[in-house]
Amino acid sequence: MWLETISPSGRLLAVSAVAAWVLGAVLGWDELVLLGATGVLVLVLAAGLTLGRGAVRVDVGVARRRLRPDESTRCAVEVEHRGRRTLFAPEVELPIGRDRVEVFDRGREVEIAGLRRGVIAVGPATTVRGDPLGLVRRAVVEKEAIEVFVHPVTVPLEPLGTGLLRDLEGCTTNDVSMSDLAFHALREYAPGDDRRHIHWRSTAKLASSTQDGRFLVRQYLDSRRAHIVVVVDGAEQSYPDSEAFETALSAGASVVKRATLDEIDTTVVAAGHVSGKAQHVLDVFARAEPGGPPLGEAAGRAAAAAPDATLVVVLTGAGHSYADLRLAASAFPAEVRKVVLRVDPAGRTTRAASTAFSVLTLRQLGDLPALLAGGTLQ
Repeated sequence: MWLETISPSGRLLAVSAVAAWVLGAVLGWDELVLLGATGVLVLVLAAGLTLGRGAVRVDVGVARRRLRPDESTRCAVEVEHRGRRTLFAPEVELPIGRDRVEVFDRGREVEIAGLRRGVIAVGPATTVRGDPLGLVRRAVVEKEAIEVFVHPVTVPLEPLGTGLLRDLEGCTTNDVSMSDLAFHALREYAPGDDRRHIHWRSTAKLASSTQDGRFLVRQYLDSRRAHIVVVVDGAEQSYPDSEAFETALSAGASVVKRATLDEIDTTVVAAGHVSGKAQHVLDVFARAEPGGPPLGEAAGRAAAAAPDATLVVVLTGAGHSYADLRLAASAFPAEVRKVVLRVDPAGRTTRAASTAFSVLTLRQLGDLPALLAGGTLQ
């Protein structure tokens, strides 16, 4: 461990000092012995400056941890030297992404700008202790890293759904139920039906007009709590280039952002990362990188994470056949509404529907609001 703290110049000095001492002792040259002993003494003094942790406290704060690519934030670093012992030339290093900031005084404020989508690690702050000659340097980690999330670019969308909702939150389906809020029709009473659902006024009208003793009961459309699942394919072979993958992430983030504003439960699977938290759900798009499981496996993960899904939006590239899309859609039950959005920069923005799922083709992100305005997600 101590060898790691010695710099290349310190190792060169150590080898030269020992060689001079040994050579002087063999040849009887007092000058070489004195030179070697001086080199060893310098190394010992330099190592002594790195002993102990020292009374140094480092506080790192970031003004905003969630940004868009066109935004910036400020990072404040405060260094406090406590105790009687003062370090010689104290230095604090703070990594910010791939950059490294050095703080020599009591503190410094750094602006973080020019960011791209992703997760920027700020820290951990490291106190570097060493000698003025740079022979020995020992780093002590003071704080954990702070993550700054840069979300993808999004476009505003219209509300994703309206209607009478069960518990003021669900959405009606085409499944017939005998007990719900969305009235559907009347039918003849059958043994086992709940008598509380008999519609007495219609039954009386039927009896007076036809002299029939049949009973009529209410029938409802089943409603459920809306739950949108957004799956972004991360396989590199699905997209012609990295820009198409970024467009898919931006389109998925736009849908999720609109669902959050509509207070709809959302589950996201983006390039292998899964998130079902209502707060900061866009963070999963910042973590996503090209790669991850195939589209079918990603859809399977999403189905396992959200068994109560009512709408599934799958975003992928133009590299999949219809059979691949159908296989991914089959991971969800038949009653779940499915929309597949293919990003194809070389194609045209189109909409096509089938019995199993709807297929949308998106050329660029700016076409997304018009593509979804036709009621595809309604």
